[in-house]
Amino acid sequence: MPFGRPPIADWPCPAAASPPSVDGMEIEQAQQLWKPEPGWLNTASYGLPPEPAWTALQEALADWRVGSTSWEGWGDSVNRARTAFAGLIGVPASDVAVGATVSQMLAPVAAGLPAGATVVVPEIEFTSNLFPWLVQEERGVTVRTVPADRLADAIDADTDLVAFSLVQSSDGSVAAYDEIVAAARAHDALVVVDATQACGWLPFDGSRADVVTVGGYKWLMNPRGTAYTYLAPALRDRLRPDAAGWYAGRDPHASYYGPPLRLADDARRFDISPAWFSWVGAAPAMELVAEIGVAAIREHDVALANRFLAGLGRPAGDSAIVSVDVPGAEQRLAAAGIRAAVRAGRVRASFHLYSTEADVDAALNALLG
Repeated sequence: MPFGRPPIADWPCPAAASPPSVDGMEIEQAQQLWKPEPGWLNTASYGLPPEPAWTALQEALADWRVGSTSWEGWGDSVNRARTAFAGLIGVPASDVAVGATVSQMLAPVAAGLPAGATVVVPEIEFTSNLFPWLVQEERGVTVRTVPADRLADAIDADTDLVAFSLVQSSDGSVAAYDEIVAAARAHDALVVVDATQACGWLPFDGSRADVVTVGGYKWLMNPRGTAYTYLAPALRDRLRPDAAGWYAGRDPHASYYGPPLRLADDARRFDISPAWFSWVGAAPAMELVAEIGVAAIREHDVALANRFLAGLGRPAGDSAIVSVDVPGAEQRLAAAGIRAAVRAGRVRASFHLYSTEADVDAALNALLG
């Protein structure tokens, strides 16, 4: 496999372990930093900003309106958010690139595949982690789709790269991270993880993958327009940063004009120029998630999801996202002011930091009343 990397040791995924105790901010204390209208059960579509993030964004917008400051302070938010993200998934900040969307950040990885490479992807996968591979078919890349629960078994000697969502947005199912990584390493295949629906509530070790990409506007509660990507150095050194601009420079402030090419030596060479206000709102949200602790957030979120499932007579699960088929559910929830989503004809409810037992019970009353 010309595009693979040597196998690494296999070790248990933290996501499978019991949530450890944390010394960060308590959930009940943290909940005071949000002001949701009751009934918001749709974080899988977008997360709600905590007060520090909202305030920072309003102050930046006010400064922008009258031109009372320069932009450098806004730009500092990018590296604050980058550092926080790196800590959440257990990788060095120097290995994290920032951008705007998942598909944009996967593009150089897809473009770096050699002609004739084979990519294995779940057959029901969000297209931001599917289209970047499919557009390479015209130059000989093969994309093979398989049922998500058979992904590990489908990785074979012909596989160059496996790409999957750690948590599926359609139904909240959690991928068998350990098994997929082990199968990929056994065949020297690259591992690309879209953790958009996981990062912020599900603990996992990002360093086990070659690429971990995350859209920040869901469980990390960033404004839309923020994305993070871990790029393992061994892979990164073989990719070309086709979107490089001034912000990808070794010193961005010395990269405004003229040659020669002088890119950053680390993952920043894949950065794109940041949309300032999105990052101003992102940094406080990221730091708050880190302070509370992802393990504690997982315990809270999954407990609420299981309360919802139990109320409907369903067995408990392991995800903060649940998908249920209840006749007339969309209309019943809407009439009660409960905001959830409908995916593939099923109601998708998602529970996060600001969700409460009262939210769950209101949704159950709407569905069962």
